[in-house]
Amino acid sequence: MEENFEKTLVLIKPDGVQRKLIGAIITRFESRGLQLLAIKMIQVSHEMAETHYKEHLGKNFYAGLVQYITAAPVIAMVWAGENAVEAVRQTVGKTNPLEAAPGSIRHDYALLTSRNLIHASDSPATAEREIALWFKPEELCDWSDPHYPWIFGKN
Repeated sequence: MEENFEKTLVLIKPDGVQRKLIGAIITRFESRGLQLLAIKMIQVSHEMAETHYKEHLGKNFYAGLVQYITAAPVIAMVWAGENAVEAVRQTVGKTNPLEAAPGSIRHDYALLTSRNLIHASDSPATAEREIALWFKPEELCDWSDPHYPWIFGKN
């Protein structure tokens, strides 16, 4: 992985897994030129869900979020690249799929905020916290791809 690459966490939520959109979603990030550093399927525990969504504790939608993320397996991934957080969030689209830009994952595959397929870290600091929650350091693969100068090269 390049030294200046930023890392970010992406979760394909239970609706994305159940609808068999895993490959289509991964293809979007690979096509953008982002680098996959880690991936695993996990059945999220209630405790893990509460920790992940702790900033929403006390909000009226909190219980529903915890129930949703624990309902079926999730695909957890770490992606890297220059400005990876921003690039991933742009690729994912706005939280409300009806407001997401055409061509984004949520615009193309979702209709409701309550079933918006995917989670993406919203800042580098959040990404660092979330990656540490979902992955052990040894689960991240540090590798280089000879194609990256063609994606991230400077003229």
